[in-house]
Amino acid sequence: MGVRAVRFISVGFVKGAAVGCLFWLAVFALGCSLIISEAALLRAAGDKSADLINQNDTPIDIKAVTQAQAGFPALTGRVVDAANILSPQDEAELTEILQKLEGRSTDQIVVVTVPSLNGISIDDYGNRLGRHWGIGQAGKDNGVLLIVAPQQRRVRIEVGYGLEGVLPDALAGLIVQRRILPFFKRGDLVGGIKAGVNDIRDTLLGDAEEVKLRSRRTENSIEPWLPFIFLAFWIVPFVYFISSLNRDRRVSGRVPGGVVILPTDFGAAHDQWRGPGGFSRNSGGFGGGFSGGGGSFGGGGASGGW
Repeated sequence: MGVRAVRFISVGFVKGAAVGCLFWLAVFALGCSLIISEAALLRAAGDKSADLINQNDTPIDIKAVTQAQAGFPALTGRVVDAANILSPQDEAELTEILQKLEGRSTDQIVVVTVPSLNGISIDDYGNRLGRHWGIGQAGKDNGVLLIVAPQQRRVRIEVGYGLEGVLPDALAGLIVQRRILPFFKRGDLVGGIKAGVNDIRDTLLGDAEEVKLRSRRTENSIEPWLPFIFLAFWIVPFVYFISSLNRDRRVSGRVPGGVVILPTDFGAAHDQWRGPGGFSRNSGGFGGGFSGGGGSFGGGGASGGW
């Protein structure tokens, strides 16, 4: 009885082990098939995505795509007037100043006007643009951007890593607030750009104290149009008085001896002072062949609005 029981148990154990092995082999095979199927699906999806991205085997210019998305203008020279607010003469004057500065110090300044910031802040736009163009020398990071967005009424001085000690945020803010914006608020964008360029140049050449003095003088000076209002307040009544006096004497038949007759036809004089009726853009630009030297930016600088 004992031997038969042992034999029965042994046979049952062997059969159970065999069934268990078959079960786990089936589970293993099913798992392998699922893994292989998933890998095949992923490979097919990847191939399809690659086909969509590189359709017709055309390589994608990632830099061009980034530039198009951010709305960056092309770097055509030391002055990039994408907003079309500078005359060719102004561009030539600014380009000469910036070219001479780079010749003396290797520092690069680029003036750029943009029609739109494409929905991002001018701080972010300036940092991205500086990196995209690579203004300044590689290793020195000595580039500066003066960015003007007239539609958004924003201006920024973007300073490269290597010049943040020479042109710190506080001094850049001083130039923006006390030198550039007073011109912009009077509608003189060109004057503000030139004032900003001159102050940035002088700062980089070591005349930061003179720039600070100019800023204080600008802050403490009266508005330039106030003297004209004062003169007009006195001249208009005087001219009216003289005209009335001459009219009375002509009516009475007396000759106005000793009276100075002021001219009333100011049209010719005005025509002599009238400037040109506008200017045409020079599509070639100035500073041809200019390019950034690989400089980098980290968000240093200052912004303002008017």
